[in-house]
Order: sequence, then structure tokens, then C-alpha cells
Amino acid sequence: MKKLFLIGLALLVFNACQNQPQRYFEESAEIETTKAGIKAYETQDWDTWKANFSDTAKIYHNTNKGATPAEMMTGMKQMLSNFESYGFGDKGTEYEMIIDKDGDTWVNYWNTWKGKANVTGKELTIPVHLTIQFVDGKIVKEYAYYDTAGIGATIAEIEAAKMAEEVETSEE
Repeated sequence: MKKLFLIGLALLVFNACQNQPQRYFEESAEIETTKAGIKAYETQDWDTWKANFSDTAKIYHNTNKGATPAEMMTGMKQMLSNFESYGFGDKGTEYEMIIDKDGDTWVNYWNTWKGKANVTGKELTIPVHLTIQFVDGKIVKEYAYYDTAGIGATIAEIEAAKMAEEVETSEE
């Protein structure tokens, strides 16, 4: 009787495990959209980048205040104008799509951003994490987390170098 009970319990546990829907994915249309958005960012193909977002999307980069894709694009263009080259590495790139307990679809992205300042030649390496929510194939929310201290310091160095060059030029 004890063996029969244990076999029944084992079957019950096995069946319970088999009926769980898949919640984690390494391949999906949403991951492909994320990859296309990263590539568009790297090539400054802003029309393609912006097309991945819904009309009501909000983007949160290191803040609780959401920006529209148009506002974020303007800020990114301004920041990137200080770099002669930039992009994400191929090594260590991770994508993961999950469907959370509420049925929401999210893509997580981990990578390292590298950039070279256009005036000082300083090179930056910054770990980046994105968490992106999709609805009907479009991004509705994007959260990005990265350390902005290096970017701020590099831009300050660029401005100081430009000022020093202007002073030097005006003294001639």
C-alpha cells in the first residue's frame, strides 16, 4: 500500500510538472525585434529604431520619469554626437524573453556598451541591462540601467577640451 501511494504521488508530481506553460524563451519574435532595435541604435537608423515602439510607449533610462521614443531619440542623438564610435559587443550578449505570472511579455538584454569620445579619444566600457515590455509585437515600456558617471565625466572632458581649444585659438 505504501509503494502504491508513493508511485501515485510520483505520477501526480510528474504530471503537475508537465502541465506548466513555458515561461522562458531564448528565441522569439520579441527578441528579434530587440536585436533589430539594438542594430538600429548602433547604426543611427532612427526610423527603424522608433518603429519598434507603440504610439503610447514610455522609456525609462535610469529614471522613474518616462520619456516618449521621440524624446529619448533626441537625447540619445545629442549624447552620441560626442562619440566617434560606439556600440555593443558581441561577446557576453544575453537575450531572454519571459512571460510573467500576469501574462505580460518581457525581453531582458544584457551587454556591454563601448564608445570612443570624438575629441579626447577616451574609451568607455559600460555594462547595460534593458528590460522591455511588449504588447502585440510592439514595445510599450523600456527600462534601461547603466552607470552614467563615465558618460558624464567624458562629456565634461570633451567640453573642457573644446574650451581650451577656443581659448588657445583666440590667443593667437
